[in-house]
Amino acid sequence: KDANAALLSNFEVYQLLTDLKQQRKVSGKTKQSSGQQNLNTIMYETLKYISKTPCRYQSPETVREFLTAMKDHKLTK
Repeated sequence: KDANAALLSNFEVYQLLTDLKQQRKVSGKTKQSSGQQNLNTIMYETLKYISKTPCRYQSPETVREFLTAMKDHKLTK
């Protein structure tokens, strides 16, 4: 499958952003460009919003079960 055309669930976005946040804490702080600061702001705002949704309490198993259950309905994008 084309990785650039794939859709992500809110759970996957939440996991990705929390993992990136943890990696940045571990790596330490360095001087950042204005582009990097803009990216940090976008990540912060997105994580702030998405953490208020039910995806925060989901697990990979529940997402997998949902996708398997929906497969029979042959939904399209």
